[in-house]
Amino acid sequence: MSFVDQPAARPSGIPYINEHYLADEQELVRALAKEADSGQAAREKIDKTAARLVSAVRKNTKNDGGIEAFLQQYDLSSDEGVLLMCIAEALLRIPDADTADRLIADKITSAKWKDHLGACHSLFVNASTWGLMLTGQILSLDEIGSTNPTQLMGKLVSRAGEPLVRTAMRQAMKIMGHQFVMGRTISEAMKRSLKNETLPYRYSFDMLGESALTSADAQRYLDNYHDGINSIGSGPGIDAPDVFSAPGISVKLSALHPRYEYAHEERVIAELVPAVLELAKHAKKVGIGLTIDSEEASRLELWLDIFARVYRDKALDGWDGFGLAVQTYQRRGRDVMRFVEEIAGDV
Repeated sequence: MSFVDQPAARPSGIPYINEHYLADEQELVRALAKEADSGQAAREKIDKTAARLVSAVRKNTKNDGGIEAFLQQYDLSSDEGVLLMCIAEALLRIPDADTADRLIADKITSAKWKDHLGACHSLFVNASTWGLMLTGQILSLDEIGSTNPTQLMGKLVSRAGEPLVRTAMRQAMKIMGHQFVMGRTISEAMKRSLKNETLPYRYSFDMLGESALTSADAQRYLDNYHDGINSIGSGPGIDAPDVFSAPGISVKLSALHPRYEYAHEERVIAELVPAVLELAKHAKKVGIGLTIDSEEASRLELWLDIFARVYRDKALDGWDGFGLAVQTYQRRGRDVMRFVEEIAGDV
């Protein structure tokens, strides 16, 4: 096969999809903002609605236990916020204590926790910041001086050793994880989702995991998705009037094929489309929605091709539950919406 015959070198099946692939972001944002401007009256209405929503959220912060204030202080725009998110993610994947100890020692001691002390009025946040400062001192005793009270306290507590710190960190990560992860299993997540039955929330459940590296991985993830669809379809509160009101499931294509990439386009289409169609038919049967998750922008066209092939299958006729998550912040976000609108009109 010559270079020009490679999948990546062929013309796109969607002629307009790459028109804005390398567009100047500033020019594109200006054009979009101009098109989105609905006039002074609409802007005033939007401002009033936004202010009312923000006021309501702030009024209810007293019920969040301080975690919202903590996440606001250590958001992803700060180095410390990124560090905490990295530790939270990594600790869930580290099985042995020794590696966890070394991770904590390496990461915690490098952050500037003092910069956040007193920056927030929340007692919970400041107490947490003191704890992080103290943790950093416990794990870097080679720099301890005799005049710094925090360092002296670190020396005192250091006798408890890193296992204590590891346990505390794991517990802290559980608290943080509770804000972003509904449950360890679909059943647990659904049970938690029903605690707010009076609120009009809609859930699409996603199963956290890595991309498939082997065919065995892909089959295991496929089986897990089928199990998840069964759990959601038979779970409490599933007696929704339509598929839009029912909870749904979100699927990652990279979990269903070990070679989900352009270099293997023909194999991917031949093997992945039937697998996704199988999941879609299962979701249709139990009466829930199924969404194809967005992934790397470099695989956008392959992703859309797979979606379109499954969407057009006659086996899904009469079912409105098949959809995809669009990364609207992409330069090509509007072009993707155009494509979705076109294929919706074809079926």
